[in-house]
Amino acid sequence: MKKVLAMVLALGMTAGCLAGGVTAMAEETTEAATEAAAAGGDYVIGVLAPEVTHGWVAAVAYYAEMRCEELKADGAISDYIIATSGNAEDMTADLDDLLTQNVDAIVAYPQWDGMEASLQRILDADIPLVCFDLEFDLDGYYLVTGDNTDMGVQGANYIYDKIGADGTVIALTVPTAGSVNDLRMEGFYQQMEELDQNWEVIEYATEFTREAGLADMADILVNNPQIDAVYSLDDETSIGALQAIKEAGRTDIKVITGGGGCQEYFKMMPEYEDINVASALYSPAMVETAVDEAVQLLNGETVEERLIIPTTIVDKENYEEYLDDSSPY
Repeated sequence: MKKVLAMVLALGMTAGCLAGGVTAMAEETTEAATEAAAAGGDYVIGVLAPEVTHGWVAAVAYYAEMRCEELKADGAISDYIIATSGNAEDMTADLDDLLTQNVDAIVAYPQWDGMEASLQRILDADIPLVCFDLEFDLDGYYLVTGDNTDMGVQGANYIYDKIGADGTVIALTVPTAGSVNDLRMEGFYQQMEELDQNWEVIEYATEFTREAGLADMADILVNNPQIDAVYSLDDETSIGALQAIKEAGRTDIKVITGGGGCQEYFKMMPEYEDINVASALYSPAMVETAVDEAVQLLNGETVEERLIIPTTIVDKENYEEYLDDSSPY
């Protein structure tokens, strides 16, 4: 178990990428929590997050820490505890530790399978639980997430708009990402059924890192002489894939998607004149809304049980609207 307090700020600032802005719905929830701060609250918030394995994950911990600091300064909470874990076993231990420290509410971002029993212990203890990003087969918890299914829908729409009804599309799947991968692929295939298309879709399993994107895309290029589009689920994967495409000198690929909202990726978009580079915005700053909901629940306020923040497509036509030099991702 590793505790991360001020250290999260340093980790986040070195992530190398930057998230896009929070949507209007998330901003409204933040404003509501800030207004509630006037009444004050002797509350301790616990936050469970994965260890930093990816720029987006680093930013989740950073934004959670930053929002807790703001709420503490405003008097909405008295303190907070952030714990980061490298696997399900460590996170379970972190969770048990939070329960012994009598936290009043918990915000959890558990990335691994098999966490339901641990999360159920929070609910059994009558502690408000707000999960971020991932859904679980449990009753009584609250969820704040982006729309993973719609990310797939919008990705399919974007590719169709750029290459039309015919072509070969590489789908860079990430099965280890669980429901995130499943929902983004589900939305993609659902929308394909709605479109008048004849695509040949070739799935290739990769990871949410630029290193994996580079290595795997290099293999794909060798084995596929004609590719019209790449449906990538993640911005950092796409950064590596674009490097492989450039190094191979390929000119057949007309589209590559992404997901997350990486600042470095945004800035690359206008550099590619012959490739339509896009991202389905899925900002890690959404975790601030999860923290706000935890405070609102402690104040006896009503919040949405499932808050789904809609998808926005970012490409070279609008990327400048999402540049933010103050964010760590």
